[in-house]
Amino acid sequence: MDFDYRLLIVLAPLAAAAGWAVFNILPAALKQIRELLRDKN
Repeated sequence: MDFDYRLLIVLAPLAAAAGWAVFNILPAALKQIRELLRDKN
């Protein structure tokens, strides 16, 4: 059973883009969650 590397070629850029988006959005999202939790107390 051979692995189809075409799948990897297609998914690698998508995974890189998703990772880059998370890397850029995560700090702002965490800050917003912290502020939301702080406002409730």
